[in-house]
Amino acid sequence: MQLVVARIGRAHGIKGEVTVEVRTDEPELRLAPGAVLATDPASAGPLTIETGRVHSGRLLLRFEGVRDRNAAEALRNTLLIADVDPDERPEEPDEYYDHQLMDLDVVLADGTEVGRITEISHLASQDLFVVERPDGSEVMIPFVAEIVTDIDLDEQRAVIDPPPGLIDDRAEIASSRDAAEDDER
Repeated sequence: MQLVVARIGRAHGIKGEVTVEVRTDEPELRLAPGAVLATDPASAGPLTIETGRVHSGRLLLRFEGVRDRNAAEALRNTLLIADVDPDERPEEPDEYYDHQLMDLDVVLADGTEVGRITEISHLASQDLFVVERPDGSEVMIPFVAEIVTDIDLDEQRAVIDPPPGLIDDRAEIASSRDAAEDDER
């Protein structure tokens, strides 16, 4: 199975290094020197990591055969893809690979069906499940412990405890309620 582990950003310096946007929880494993990665577009690779270092909080990589800024800049926006055994699981028990979460049934604690995970969106602050509802509409569920209370890979389901208004229209807007109460006084 192939997983996107990073996206190449801009060139750094004049010796062929690039910044990378890491998309794996295991960069020390997936983006280590010697790792051979497929690419998207495929014509850019495969790429072998020669060196890696952190500079000002950003991961910088240099690939074999990429020796100058022009060659590095030509790789910009290329996705780096690692081959991963589909049965492999992350080291931490509460971590998951995207392919493990795709197509899980999403249910409430009482078993009420919410939908099916069709996409995982990785944002800077948190990850989101994009869930397709039975009626074809979509809802986004933040992948945080307070909302996603259980992932059961054997049962192929994710149990959620959403706050009011996340998956339905039961949200109550406090300011409107408070204003109505003030008007009554």
